[in-house]
Amino acid sequence: MLLNLSLNNRKTFHTTGAGDSKKLKRLTHPPKEMATFPNIQRYPPGEDGRGEALNRWHSVTAEQPCDIGQIIIDAHHHLWDRCRRIGYSENVPTHTRYLADEMFDDITRSGHRVVDTVYVECLSMYDLSNVTTPSRGEIEFVQGISAQAKSNLYGNQLRCCGAIIGFVDLTQDTAKVGADLDEMIASGRNFRGIRHAYGYHTSEEIPANHHPTRTTEHLLSDPKFRGGFQELASRNLVFDAWGYHWQLNELKTLADAFPQTTIIVDHLGGPVSLGPYAGQRDNEVLNAWTTALGELAECKNVVVKLGGVGMPIFGLGSKYHERVTYDAPSPSSDELASAWSTHINVALTAFGPERCMFESNFPVDKVTCSYNNMWNAFKKIVHAAGLTQEDRDHVFWRCAAKTYNIETKAFVTAGIVTDVESNMHKDVDLPST
Repeated sequence: MLLNLSLNNRKTFHTTGAGDSKKLKRLTHPPKEMATFPNIQRYPPGEDGRGEALNRWHSVTAEQPCDIGQIIIDAHHHLWDRCRRIGYSENVPTHTRYLADEMFDDITRSGHRVVDTVYVECLSMYDLSNVTTPSRGEIEFVQGISAQAKSNLYGNQLRCCGAIIGFVDLTQDTAKVGADLDEMIASGRNFRGIRHAYGYHTSEEIPANHHPTRTTEHLLSDPKFRGGFQELASRNLVFDAWGYHWQLNELKTLADAFPQTTIIVDHLGGPVSLGPYAGQRDNEVLNAWTTALGELAECKNVVVKLGGVGMPIFGLGSKYHERVTYDAPSPSSDELASAWSTHINVALTAFGPERCMFESNFPVDKVTCSYNNMWNAFKKIVHAAGLTQEDRDHVFWRCAAKTYNIETKAFVTAGIVTDVESNMHKDVDLPST
């Protein structure tokens, strides 16, 4: 059912009771706690809606940025406003609102030279008036944020969402998949492709993915999925892959089947240290993940994101995310670099700097560390690994710019980078988008 909540239709509805949530009752005047929206509370008393508690926690150990001249494209982040639906609660101490203001604040406070970002779908701002393709709303929303940044109201030369990754269910009828993808393309000039998560395990301790196919065990080899993937491939769109380390061989099979389609491995390929893998982070999981990642790297159409390692499911970092609950300090960049360097160096060795890109995965990873300390940790890791300036440019921005076709010439026009920096490597001198 769709409710018309426009200014021209003042009829308001609310549920008649906890045990009768589907039955709606018309009111003459809306109850104050619900304003004009059913089943939604903005931010209940005591809830850290905008993450101010996290910001205060991180501010105590906030560091000055190192290697401040290093250009960065943040290759993976989200934006959302998860208003409280009655009876819903979070399981981790995070904020429910992370929109342009919050992201801009994190970037500007960090002091790092972040010149653009890649937005990745998170079921945000779906257009519920669009009954055929509601996920189109996410693309329109993020394209607007990209335009908002160009106003310079939030920071001179601050840019974001230069590439947008949306969601289309690839297991639908192929004609529907094609139509949905075409709607996405029409909805935002920065749209570059989709993510269809496939993480699956029988253990209830390992989170299922957030997409409608979450109960499908071998999604990547499903004939319907492959048919939908062909629609993606035929439009020269990219595919962001989010699954777990025991599924990397399935991803390799997909990459081999579509060698002309760029596949981006999110979050290091998901080396999970949870459930049946608990306590195996530095031995069995590390060995199995290293082998599978190396085999996947043989596919030249695959690149990997270095990050997402602040998520609790990875077990990388001595449960740093729990510190906020017992007043221990937010981790320093040295602590983060020590916890993360082994896995990041494995990926760098397997793929080479030209096919690696750093990501913040904010605000998800914000429960573990601050934006500024995270990027300091990444910089310390690559310096310790002996990467040249050319290779550091690859991992911090050039791979992302090439993979997602982010317009680097615009950086020159805005004075963010020089012509020499923009054209240092011919393979990243990109056409206009």
